Amino acid sequence: MSKELNPWEAQAARFDFAAQKLGLDEGIWKMLRQPSREIIVHFPVLMDDGKVEVFTGYRVQHSVARGPAKGGIRYAPDVSLDEVRALASWMTWKCAVVNIPFGGAKGGVICDPKRMSQGELERLTRRYTSELVEFIGPEKDVPAPDMNTNEQTMAWIMDTYSMHMRQTVTSVVTGKPVNIGGSRGRTAATGRGVSVACDQSLRYLGMLPGDCRVIVQGFGNVGSNAALLLQEKGYRVVGIAEWDGGLYNSVSINIPALLEHRRKAGTIHGFAGAEAADSADLITSECEILIPAATENVLTSRNAGRVRAKIVCEGANGPTTPAADEILASNGVFVVPDILANAGGVTASYFEWVQDRMGYFWTEDEVNDRLDRIMMASFTDVIRYAESHEVNNRIASYMLAIDRVAYTTKQRGIYA
Repeated sequence: MSKELNPWEAQAARFDFAAQKLGLDEGIWKMLRQPSREIIVHFPVLMDDGKVEVFTGYRVQHSVARGPAKGGIRYAPDVSLDEVRALASWMTWKCAVVNIPFGGAKGGVICDPKRMSQGELERLTRRYTSELVEFIGPEKDVPAPDMNTNEQTMAWIMDTYSMHMRQTVTSVVTGKPVNIGGSRGRTAATGRGVSVACDQSLRYLGMLPGDCRVIVQGFGNVGSNAALLLQEKGYRVVGIAEWDGGLYNSVSINIPALLEHRRKAGTIHGFAGAEAADSADLITSECEILIPAATENVLTSRNAGRVRAKIVCEGANGPTTPAADEILASNGVFVVPDILANAGGVTASYFEWVQDRMGYFWTEDEVNDRLDRIMMASFTDVIRYAESHEVNNRIASYMLAIDRVAYTTKQRGIYA
């Protein structure tokens, strides 16, 4: 089970299978299977009580063949090098699936942000940034928010980097506040991309939004925005599963009302418009669409056989293990893989990077229109690959991405 839950092993298994199906050149296979650079830093931070703590941080750059590396930074107690490696490689494939000119990267710091003050988080962020200052930049590696980081974190990174460069460099990160170079539409972009992936799945399978019950696992930025947008489109969001319990309403949960309740109460629990439910039971409850939108390894060999959704649309990175994939496929579940379904976030980050470099900013409608077009075209590309190569959607998305990165790598040649 430990090997099944290792995100790097899961990514590598899928990469190897897709590369084999492609007949990938052995040398290119070796190049793309490993990250190009792994950075580990140990750095001191002065805490509020006057003590000095030493934190460990990572930044992994998987590929820069198609452009600067791109990927989020997460703060969590369980951040590991294998997790960051896997997320960096997934970012390479995700950017290639939606055909934007980035490679993949990911970063993380081992810490518990829930136990740290705002001042401590700022000092940690600035010191972590200074340790990486020679490895990041608009043409090198462009970080973004991820788990337990946000637009304020990105503002601190941008400011720290700018101080080192002696000039304001807004394009060093994405996911910033709008007034310092952020893009309109960026906050909701990942959830919006998930909603577009659901729309396209329904069109492909001949289903209607009004007939679809949706269960969302994880009600953070991705899950809440996906739920809100899907409800606006006529889907019935019947279940919300969080780490400490969930909610269920067989008709539909009023998502705007739930968001208001959470804003006031700080939790989804106690919401009058739905019944309390066990999160593990919700994941395997009867529905048309299940959206895992929290962390890795939610669907495993232990529960995949009990999933009763017709569609699994992955808002999170790596929520389904390879063993669970096989079970879902044998049960006829239509899976929209993470490197397609949640690519709306990195696509909007690309838009932000472009706008920063131009110094000209788009309206939210322009951002959303461009995002919708890219997500729809990418969905079509993956489906065509799946049909022509007779593979499932996940392997098709890997094959499409690997093919694009390998083609560029061959074009550039090997520098020796």
